[in-house]
Amino acid sequence: MAHIKEQTEPDFFVDPKPLTESGQKRISDYIKADKAKRAKLKPSKKKGTYVQSN
Repeated sequence: MAHIKEQTEPDFFVDPKPLTESGQKRISDYIKADKAKRAKLKPSKKKGTYVQSN
């Protein structure tokens, strides 16, 4: 079994750019729509009411 040498330098660099107002709104709208879609797909987890009789 051979020893795998790890890289010492990063593979990529990230250059963060600030979002524009329209970009922020598009992302926010997408997240809201996705959450609404997922809420419709999830089955409800309502538990029945059980009464214990003596």
